[in-house]
Amino acid sequence: MSKIAMTTPLVEMDGDEMTRIIWKYIKDELLIPFIDLKTEYYDLGLPHRNETDDKVTFDSAYATQKYGVAVKCATITPNAARVEEYNLKEMWKSPNGTIRAILDGTVFRAPIIVKGIEPCVKNWKAPITIARHAYGDVYKASEMKIPGAGKVELVYTAEDGTTESVLVHEFKSAGIVQGMHNLNPSIESFARSCFNYALDTKQSLWFATKDTISKKYDHTFKDIFQEIFDAEYKEKFDAAGIEYFYTLIDDAVARVMKSKGGFIWACKNYDGDVMSDMLSSAFGSLAMMTSVLVSPSGVYEYEAAHGTVQRHYYKHLAGEETSTNPVATIFAWTGALRKRGELDGNKELMEFADKLEKATIATIESGKMTKDLALITELPDVTVLNTENFIKAIRTTLTEM
Repeated sequence: MSKIAMTTPLVEMDGDEMTRIIWKYIKDELLIPFIDLKTEYYDLGLPHRNETDDKVTFDSAYATQKYGVAVKCATITPNAARVEEYNLKEMWKSPNGTIRAILDGTVFRAPIIVKGIEPCVKNWKAPITIARHAYGDVYKASEMKIPGAGKVELVYTAEDGTTESVLVHEFKSAGIVQGMHNLNPSIESFARSCFNYALDTKQSLWFATKDTISKKYDHTFKDIFQEIFDAEYKEKFDAAGIEYFYTLIDDAVARVMKSKGGFIWACKNYDGDVMSDMLSSAFGSLAMMTSVLVSPSGVYEYEAAHGTVQRHYYKHLAGEETSTNPVATIFAWTGALRKRGELDGNKELMEFADKLEKATIATIESGKMTKDLALITELPDVTVLNTENFIKAIRTTLTEM
């Protein structure tokens, strides 16, 4: 059987620990036998990031801008323990954060639906996609412990030296204070990424903040979204038969719980962080979540929503058998291959991506799965497979389709 040709390479970002092991299994069993795989490879494993003073992370992001599509393995964001474990030169920043900043992207996460693994919310029949703004707010906040009575102000000093201030609080005792910020260009990019992705996936878009309380900060998000939608996207949404609407975050939570799913829910940075974990748990497993970073210019970077599975990696190094779920990583590859095929007009590549996803789901629904899914499935008499054998079972299903 001749392999499927590719005309333009993907940017391939290798990663760390157990997901790095899974990465190779997937390529060897599910991709290379069927595709003449063309990638521009970047090793984002922590040792190589350290060797290159993290230059490799920046290079991979610039390559993604060049080629338009990337697929990324999970990577370690080092803390003090990791600095010591890997003998790092310094505590390198999150690769995801670096890549998001360069691509100016928004993260979209959605659950992978499989029969036999039912959502905790019984009326959810279709995936709910979380769109998380990936800049600013509490993640870039400045904080201070207030030792005692005194006054705290926010002060803006313009380039010409003029100032504007607002009182935060007159402290009568010790306390704490936090200052957050965001940028209009970043919010504009967030809005356009959300609108473009909604059109791309033909799903309605919800956006929620707390503008009734935060009358300047959150209200600015609301206003920017509405202005861009009215000026650039309303006619496109009407033509696609989808809608955009704004609602308060507390109202959104109530409506989401009673919905049937099948829409995109756009959230500010912290809200998106929390709600994506809530959705992944409610739908079944973080290992069954897709994640794609989309820039307003139409650049896509696909990855798994979970981390490097450190505990399983140490078991693997000790020669113990592991049953790590590779589904999210498989779907990162299929997402990237489908988008590459779409951009290149390569229908065969797109069809292969669809087929591999169907084979993965069919394997699980036949009762063959990793341990994490066996613990939550409603299917009877399932077979628990280790990581490698589960991927081989998917290959068998794929070749029989």
